[in-house]
Amino acid sequence: MNFKLEVIAFNIESCIAASSSGANRIELCDNQNEGGTTPSYGLIKLARAKTSLDLFPIIRPRGGDFLYSTDEFEIMKTDVLTCKNLGCDGVVTGILNQDGTIDKKRTALLVSLAYPMSVTFHRAFDRTNNPFIALEDLIEIGCERILTSGQKPTAMEGLKLISELITTSNNRIIIMPGSGIKSDNIIEIANKTKATEFHSSSRTFVESEMTFHQPEMIEALKKVTLDEKEVKLIMNKLAEIKSNS
Repeated sequence: MNFKLEVIAFNIESCIAASSSGANRIELCDNQNEGGTTPSYGLIKLARAKTSLDLFPIIRPRGGDFLYSTDEFEIMKTDVLTCKNLGCDGVVTGILNQDGTIDKKRTALLVSLAYPMSVTFHRAFDRTNNPFIALEDLIEIGCERILTSGQKPTAMEGLKLISELITTSNNRIIIMPGSGIKSDNIIEIANKTKATEFHSSSRTFVESEMTFHQPEMIEALKKVTLDEKEVKLIMNKLAEIKSNS
């Protein structure tokens, strides 16, 4: 098995850590408190310069749901083209209709605009009203992979559906488990789902290096970063599975 690990980077430090930790791909995001939104032009450009890993910025103009206005969709189209012009390898996106179905028309347009970049449909998939119909829609549209926690809060809770999706997909699209994937559960998730690609936030928080702190301000001002040690542990676990297979 050729396993791949995608990690989330919310800043340039995390991109550099991903490169040195053995990860295979970066999902580049801004705004971790909203679950990830489109990163800035400057971050995408520098990340592309600093790492040779596959770089997949998220195309998500705001937090909240995945039902987008006409104006928001125009932003998404422009951001896809920006990623292509900056030399990214792919993008991560997701658009739904009001009834919880895949917005096939607009998703297909983003896939077309992104070409030859790869397109991952993110966990908007976990909000669809029928995951098996959504699966077929995304295969038809031409997405390369689906990021999913099996329509549960975490991949561990969604193992049954993830396994069923992988079986049903029959190698027509990559099903990539994500949400709550760590070094202490990656072996169980891999063995039970038979997935070959995984998505992990592996995030940690670091204290501010400021020496002055305004006593009247109560914010901690910690910043999120990638836990390089945890990523290496996950990669070691995947290597262990491969060597035992």
